[in-house]
Amino acid sequence: MKLFKKIPNLREIRQKLDLNQQEFWSKVGVTQSGGSRYESGREMPKAVRELVRLVHIDHIDLTKIKRDDLIVAAMLKAQYPELYKSLKKSAKLK
Repeated sequence: MKLFKKIPNLREIRQKLDLNQQEFWSKVGVTQSGGSRYESGREMPKAVRELVRLVHIDHIDLTKIKRDDLIVAAMLKAQYPELYKSLKKSAKLK
């Protein structure tokens, strides 16, 4: 995944998820009217693009991510890289 890559088909993504603009955009902290402008072609800030990617493309529930979880993952990756790779591979299979 290339960070900050433009997302050309926002409306299509939203429609495939069967969400209205309010439902789709509120999950990333954007108003319905702001989301409508992005869907119409207005330039989207990089941070918003990445939130859209995480929430609606990668299907990550941001409300469940805790700082400690990220710290533990980073420590696991640094101290036990083979175990980290194995766990990551197993997670992808689910």
